Amino acid sequence: MKYLKGKECLKDNSHRRSSHENNQAPNQNGPFIRHPPPPTATKSQRSPHSHSSSGGSDSTSGPSTSSFNPSSLTFTVTNESSHKKPKQPDKTRSTTVESGTSASSSHTLSTPTGNPTKYLAIDCEMVGAGPRGSISQLARCSIVSYDGDVVYDKFIKPSMYVTDYRTRWSGIRPRDLLKATPYAQARKEILRLLMGKIVIGHAVHNDFKALSYAHPVALTRDTSRIPLLNRKAGFAEKECASLKRLTKAIFNREIQTGRNGHSSVEDAKATMELYKVVEEEWERTLVSRAQPT
Repeated sequence: MKYLKGKECLKDNSHRRSSHENNQAPNQNGPFIRHPPPPTATKSQRSPHSHSSSGGSDSTSGPSTSSFNPSSLTFTVTNESSHKKPKQPDKTRSTTVESGTSASSSHTLSTPTGNPTKYLAIDCEMVGAGPRGSISQLARCSIVSYDGDVVYDKFIKPSMYVTDYRTRWSGIRPRDLLKATPYAQARKEILRLLMGKIVIGHAVHNDFKALSYAHPVALTRDTSRIPLLNRKAGFAEKECASLKRLTKAIFNREIQTGRNGHSSVEDAKATMELYKVVEEEWERTLVSRAQPT
């Protein structure tokens, strides 16, 4: 009854409206006194949102709505911005994941067959020192991977004075050695690469001799001493065929042509290709020989 009378007073006496609203406020909030203060405060804050969203036109709720409108607008804008901001990092994260996936997949597709870290092919070019250039000295070394990628290729300055550049065969000229890597430094670099690898070469003992090095026999493959390779080329099994002849016979490809001399990179690649022709069968043969009878 008091509530209804209050509303009638509001309609009849507009100048008492504020006083009646103040008197009614305790009566309106009366049913919520049973709840603890924090929930009551929460509900009183939520009521403006419910009225504003539902579009209620109660005269008593008007002041409360107007008093809370600024805070409600601010609260709504803050919530919208807080909801919009995480969307940008989410997009960024998804892009990063996709790019990572594509990178890893591209990295997987580009992985070569075989084991490029296990096999290396080497070829060296020598110049002459001493009387009539009779002492061979290392002047260039090239190393390629299983797939023929160049791992190492440098001109090397011999420790002895060069008396014959052997350009017709070696392809080395005086200008190539002006800023070449000193022999001692190059040797360390090369041996570090060969350590623990299966090294393939043609008459590879000559390359090891130029490096003053002895590679483990079990990890050495010499394409000039493979009977199986000679048979495929149509040569006698015990014949020591040159790299040029083997490449021509098996691949029908010419190497070591022209007047510029040999290319150690070209020779190393040809050696690796020859090895891969008989790799599986040759490795099985080596394993069977190593097994006790």
